[in-house]
Amino acid sequence: MIILTGGAGFIGSCFLAKLNSQGIDDIIVVDNLDDPSKERNLLGKRFCDYIPKEKFLDLLENNRLPMPKQIVHIGACSSTLVSDEKYLMENNYGYSKRLASWAFKNNLPFIYASSAATYGDGSFGYDDSDENTLRLKPLNLYGQSKHLFDLWLLKNNYQSKATGLKFFNVFGPNEYHKQEMASVIYRRFDELKKGLPMRLFKSYLPLYKDGEQKRDFIYVKDAVEVIYYFFQNPQVCGIFNLGTGVARSWNDLAAAMFAALSLKPKIEYIPMPEQIRDKYQYFTQAKMDKLRASGCQHKFSTLEEAIRDYSTYLDAKTYI
Repeated sequence: MIILTGGAGFIGSCFLAKLNSQGIDDIIVVDNLDDPSKERNLLGKRFCDYIPKEKFLDLLENNRLPMPKQIVHIGACSSTLVSDEKYLMENNYGYSKRLASWAFKNNLPFIYASSAATYGDGSFGYDDSDENTLRLKPLNLYGQSKHLFDLWLLKNNYQSKATGLKFFNVFGPNEYHKQEMASVIYRRFDELKKGLPMRLFKSYLPLYKDGEQKRDFIYVKDAVEVIYYFFQNPQVCGIFNLGTGVARSWNDLAAAMFAALSLKPKIEYIPMPEQIRDKYQYFTQAKMDKLRASGCQHKFSTLEEAIRDYSTYLDAKTYI
């Protein structure tokens, strides 16, 4: 039996579909169904039980659930805009510590979601070595909540018992419930279909022209394949970047969207909200050496390939 937290969320529901495709359905899904779109993420999926996240840990710690073979902990509050520090510390950091401690006590493989938000402004680069992780300074509370858990693992020498994945800019089907935290691709797709321009933030650094800020965009189908690699190889532990290793500009992303829609590019550059200007990442690119050295040789989709595939889901309003 597998425990999958965040199983009704974006990445979690896609990973649930991957497990099902491999004939695995003895799964307990843990989540908070606070949005109808998240409920749709579970339609057609096979699992043995669903438990609300607020009840799950007590049931687990009091031995009221079957003993799992593995825990995949993807559930968290992923909004970089949340300002409730107490909530984030409890939901992302405290919850993860309790679940990991239980897994380690019972010698169970433990995979969890970290984040590229832990890298902050990128001044220390995007190297996922343990030495570099110790000196990172996230720019927001979400990144800090994820970073604290990474630090807890390292300071207690638990990195040999867990597999952490620092997700970069993941996009794709099943993100429809994420509202302002959904990808620009999802939020702008229908607008572009109607002939409206793509709106991108202006740059406030001379080094980058408008729309040339860069991100390591990764398609959710690729992210899921990497998670599944570690799921199949629980002996491979540590904290790993999960991006593509290739930074692409927002202009590239816009061009790929227009190409997928067979439309002529039309871009409008808009002011960046003042409240995020000092926290904005102008460049992210995952260093992938550690992941490749782990034995994972998955070939990632290009941004153009991924957006072309995603557009078929957006056109049909379908889910994975």
